[in-house]
Amino acid sequence: MKKRITYFLTLLVLGTSAISCSLDEPLITEADRSTVFSSETGIKSYSWSLYALIPSLDDVFYQESSHVDYCAANSYWDFYVDGTYNPEQVTSWSWSGLRKINYFLDALQSEDCTVDEDVKEHYLALGKWFRAWYYFSKLRSYGDVPWFEHLVSSTDEATLYKGRDPRDVIVDNMIKDLDYCYEHLKTTSSVGNSLVSKSAALALKSRICLYEASWKKYHHLQDLLYTADDLYRLAAQSAEAIMRSGEFSLHTDPGEKGAYRSLWYSTEIQTDEVILGLCTDPDYGIFNSANRHFYTNYGNGDCMSRALVFAYLNIDGTPFTNKPNYSTTLYRDEFTNRDLRLKQTLKHPQFEMYGAAAGDLVPDIIHQNAVTGYQIIKFCLDNINYNKESKGINSMPLIRYAEVLLNYAEAKAELGVLTASDWSNTIGKLRARAGITGGLNTLPTTIDPYLQETFYPSVTSPVILEIRRERMIELFFEGFRTSDLDRWAEGHLIEDLPWSGIHIPALDSPIDLRGKGKQELYFSLKSLGEIPSAYRDIYVPILPEDSTEQGLRAHANPAGGFDLEFVSAIPRIWHDDDRQYLEPIPPQIIREYRDKGYELTQNPGWE
Repeated sequence: MKKRITYFLTLLVLGTSAISCSLDEPLITEADRSTVFSSETGIKSYSWSLYALIPSLDDVFYQESSHVDYCAANSYWDFYVDGTYNPEQVTSWSWSGLRKINYFLDALQSEDCTVDEDVKEHYLALGKWFRAWYYFSKLRSYGDVPWFEHLVSSTDEATLYKGRDPRDVIVDNMIKDLDYCYEHLKTTSSVGNSLVSKSAALALKSRICLYEASWKKYHHLQDLLYTADDLYRLAAQSAEAIMRSGEFSLHTDPGEKGAYRSLWYSTEIQTDEVILGLCTDPDYGIFNSANRHFYTNYGNGDCMSRALVFAYLNIDGTPFTNKPNYSTTLYRDEFTNRDLRLKQTLKHPQFEMYGAAAGDLVPDIIHQNAVTGYQIIKFCLDNINYNKESKGINSMPLIRYAEVLLNYAEAKAELGVLTASDWSNTIGKLRARAGITGGLNTLPTTIDPYLQETFYPSVTSPVILEIRRERMIELFFEGFRTSDLDRWAEGHLIEDLPWSGIHIPALDSPIDLRGKGKQELYFSLKSLGEIPSAYRDIYVPILPEDSTEQGLRAHANPAGGFDLEFVSAIPRIWHDDDRQYLEPIPPQIIREYRDKGYELTQNPGWE
């Protein structure tokens, strides 16, 4: 089954690359609708093409590259860079995916579809799941958007140029689609859980409802069809339905790389936890490029900021930042007695890689693939051969049970009804898998000052703070961070959070970074020609504090040594009017509406 799906997806990618963004352009298959939809085989084949509308294997880790607050990058999305974003250049207002979905749904309800009713309902349910997924992306990008229930004829200009429907209308329609999906979809499992299932419908509903509940609460939106509490309750109920089903659990087999990392390390999807997976298949040339992205200049140098490293708890459940002089802890000691996910997410002193020389095991600060010193390994294979080309054979989760637990905990906490038992069954289980021993069965009662001051100064609930900590760590770089900051109205962190790096004991002195008895890095304000020749292969340039160039700075730590920080040449910016919570409607689209005698409103701040 998996091979057949990947084969048809390959044909889809090759065969539809020229499809336009127009909402009313005819589909290539329209003339053959009666042939395709008169048999379940034809319907199934068409349905596989819809899977191209969800993220690919590479999208899993690419989608947050140059987009998030807690990771440094060599270049950043123009949307968050001062003076570089031009709405006139925006080309993302595309509805071709929706046309493909609505064509499928309309065809199933036409006289051309002659299959049995239960078969028809199953595929209608599948199409509605993809429509909810598609519209959720539109909602996150633009807020209010037009809802199109059916295909739009090129002669129906009034519908083609309809205005934007309110967010509540879009959310209500997505909920209805997912409820229908859960009720009528037959699929409960598949090879690699690579097919949309009933649980995927519940999980997506939980994700959407949690997103919109917090958007309503923290952006102070007027209620139309739902209150924030209504949506929090729906998010919790959907998550709880999965939890009660017993179909999924956290993957706890440590395997070779640890239980957490094995979710991304294995060739086969870990179906005990993964609700919807993206499978590699070497036989059909389906690979990922994670190693190339994180270990070579082929990528964007994405690496973790020390601000987030400090948020990982000690193994006993206490904050790492409670330790005296925590800020002067050396890299070689930072991973000791910490949340096991830290070692399973980043290169660490004991990290080993097949075929690698000693220098390859050091975080790649020299070649700017990990300028902060915190190099990401979460999505990669520990084999240097996969660095050379995009042929990673490890599969990737797209929806997993861990997120369901986090959704449930957050929704219940925001409603003020999270119990100690709820905590134990959600956050407690996630932390127990990470080796943490303390605080697993009782609600937190004290604020972690570091977490609050660094990330969420306006949050006064210790429970909500800790749930947000857990989301940052458990879902790191999986595509949730920007959405989380947006819905919590915390977008300012894009500008405010420094891209801090490792602490070093001195400049102009070789450093045994990993504690292996080797001189591995040499940081200096001097030029390459000014340092001793013995250290030029391990030289890392430090720029003066007043430099306008992009690169590393070394800030003197009052307790001794220096704290590194990577500074972009062009500053990241968060506009005071908060316009960046939504993307602009492309002005050329607004002008097109106006030329036709219709109106499409612009998002605030982009007028």
